[in-house]
Amino acid sequence: MDLRQLEYFVAVSEEQSFTRAAARCHVVQSAVSASIQALERELGAALLDRNSKRVLLTDAGAALLPRARTALDAARDAAEAVAEVRGGLRGTLRIGTMASNRLLDLPALLGEFHRRHPGVLVQTGTAPSGSHGLIAALTERRLDLAFVSLPGPAPDGIILTDLASSVLDLVVPLDHPLAGRASVPIAELEGLHFIDAPIGFGNRTVADRAFSAASVARRVTIEIADATGAEFVRHGLGVALLPRFLPLRDAGVAVVPVTGADLRWPLSLATSAARTPSAAARAMIELASAPQYSASASGAPS
Repeated sequence: MDLRQLEYFVAVSEEQSFTRAAARCHVVQSAVSASIQALERELGAALLDRNSKRVLLTDAGAALLPRARTALDAARDAAEAVAEVRGGLRGTLRIGTMASNRLLDLPALLGEFHRRHPGVLVQTGTAPSGSHGLIAALTERRLDLAFVSLPGPAPDGIILTDLASSVLDLVVPLDHPLAGRASVPIAELEGLHFIDAPIGFGNRTVADRAFSAASVARRVTIEIADATGAEFVRHGLGVALLPRFLPLRDAGVAVVPVTGADLRWPLSLATSAARTPSAAARAMIELASAPQYSASASGAPS
């Protein structure tokens, strides 16, 4: 049994596909298949069920998986300890990010990280289902850490470190009846047609919870996976709850604070409670906590 066999086995287990596992490991599919077959012969047990539409674990495979992950983590830690002694971090760091997130200066953060640790390959990615998708990828070990917006308590097995927050304000066209108001109670928003992100995105969760807590019905008529969509409001597609940090003063819309509701949109750094972060992940966690890369935007609307 060698580490490469375990790496391929873990990749197939997590991806539930030999094809995706091969792409993830940057090898041809036949190499992954041959390696796992050799591992099964050595252990004397089938590890994967190849007869379903997805590749699933057998009982033996389920027993091996956590131990294989532990072995790979131990090998990673050993290599990182040597690399640190030799003067630099190495490896790959996989980071999940939200599609639109101006609470975090991600380019500046990644730039500084690269200057400090040029030997680390940083891979970033988003999830079609927003923060909830990023948490799923983190739990499945497809990510090392993720910047997410998750109102409320942390999901099981996840550690959330708060970085910043903003408030969601009501954004309406300039000719809307609410456009001239200094503020509006959430109860008066019932019956309006809202533009919002799909379910799973942090800003959608904040809004849905606020309306539910106030016992106010809300109708979302258009879903757009973009928290910067003032132009959709300007063109009359509906009203929206958008974060206060957006530069909306010259966007052709009116911004009205909402009272009687908790519309705070948090930004957090998510890590797995079940896995010790790599040295590269620890370095990124420490750097991301520096105040110059995030900002709290809870003051007056733009």
